[in-house]
Amino acid sequence: MRAAWYEGFGPARQVLNLGEMEDPKPGAGEVLVRLHASGINPSDVKLRAGARPGATMAFPRIVPHSDGAGVVVALGDGVDAFSEGDRVWVANAGWQRAFGTAAELVALPADLVAPLPESTSFAEGACLGIPALTAWYALAGDGPIEGQTVLVTGGAGSVGRYACQMAGLLGARVITTVSSGEKAAHSGAADWINYRTEDVAARIMAMTGGAGVDRVVDVDFAANQATSLAVLKPGGVIASYASASVMRPELDFYGLMFRDITLRMLIVYQLQGAQRARGMAQISAWLRAGVLDHAVVPGGGLDDVAAAHEMVEAGEKLGTVVLEF
Repeated sequence: MRAAWYEGFGPARQVLNLGEMEDPKPGAGEVLVRLHASGINPSDVKLRAGARPGATMAFPRIVPHSDGAGVVVALGDGVDAFSEGDRVWVANAGWQRAFGTAAELVALPADLVAPLPESTSFAEGACLGIPALTAWYALAGDGPIEGQTVLVTGGAGSVGRYACQMAGLLGARVITTVSSGEKAAHSGAADWINYRTEDVAARIMAMTGGAGVDRVVDVDFAANQATSLAVLKPGGVIASYASASVMRPELDFYGLMFRDITLRMLIVYQLQGAQRARGMAQISAWLRAGVLDHAVVPGGGLDDVAAAHEMVEAGEKLGTVVLEF
């Protein structure tokens, strides 16, 4: 099979290689997928760059990317949930494994694979994995949110955009923060606030009649902690999946304690067992119903992997950069 890989950290054009690798074979409990699309997430490019503190190569050679979509071509022993020819999307392919989705084939555990309906393209299916599961986990990982008001910070981001859609599908009211009208339109949320030009806390309290919000799905805990405290109802939840502005933020312990706030610092890689199955099943059900909208940013083919990584690093795209092959 053709694949992209790196054998050391560094800039995309310096360390990413393209060539032939031996075809993988599915082991017991695994599915072999012929990939047609590979989604590139910020975590994929950060890992390739060695940007994580104390990062070391977990394997001598790494095929990057966690997300993708394609067709089942073989089944390992004990797999009965899929058949050859099934269209599928995959998640977490590159987590603690040497072989991600930047390749024509990937063998991975069957519980990381979910059905992809004909109405969803492979490129769209490659957008799901990390962004869609993170959004679902932040919203529904600890119970129903029907009737609640949810603040999604960064609603134009890949996670935020799915969170805006899913919160509505789960019966909640959605308010999001963005940095421009263009990004507001991209988020799809009817209620939005430009955090660069408006007092976010004051606007939220006005929009909710002084009641505030029940949950914050948060893209940057450190940057938004004060605002979250100002707008959360007592007993509310901050479900945060990043804190890029300050990686070791100072915690306003008593501010949070006296409002009985629950902090959920979540990472989709640790979504396990029945809960991960529930999330993937819900996303697949929404796909069948045709109620999720996807933001595909074309990244070319496998030969364009370095340029696609640079596109993600530039941070100007709206959506998920996807390679198709």
